[in-house]
Amino acid sequence: MKRLNTYLRNFRDDDQGSIAVETIIILPVMFWAYLSMFAIFDAYRQHAINQKAAYTISDVISRETNGIDDAYMNGTRDLLGYLTANESADVALRVTSVRYNANDDAYRRDWSEAEGWVNPLSNNDVSALEDDLPILPHNERVVVVETFVRYEPPFNTGLKNRTIHNFVFTRPRYAPQVLWVGE
Repeated sequence: MKRLNTYLRNFRDDDQGSIAVETIIILPVMFWAYLSMFAIFDAYRQHAINQKAAYTISDVISRETNGIDDAYMNGTRDLLGYLTANESADVALRVTSVRYNANDDAYRRDWSEAEGWVNPLSNNDVSALEDDLPILPHNERVVVVETFVRYEPPFNTGLKNRTIHNFVFTRPRYAPQVLWVGE
């Protein structure tokens, strides 16, 4: 046992070695760590870009005094793709006009429209969002804009493909509500 302890102590205290062997051992780990940091940074950057795009689209829609139709929604989806630098079919958008009824203490949708692979919200869906919606006075309305962007990491370092979802609400600015005039 004493001999084993002496051998292990000598091995621990030995400072001779080859830098090439140490480099070969550590270089793949450093390269993977660098790619992982880059991928994580890119994911956070894409989340920030998507959130800014959602706020921009929500602000644009909240300033509308004319009704919104299918062409407007299609153009807004194209704008989302442009703002997120994802102009392929990997973006979706859902816009919902929500009002609060204080008599029933319930949120109801005036209308809901979607572009892309998501579906419009029903009244039950809007009720389920009650915790995410602001406290409103009776018959006050907000425009809820949800953006969905599919994200693929630039490198396969452990991050998975995901859909970035943003949920933004804005009060109509120049009119009491944003109207839907589409079919």
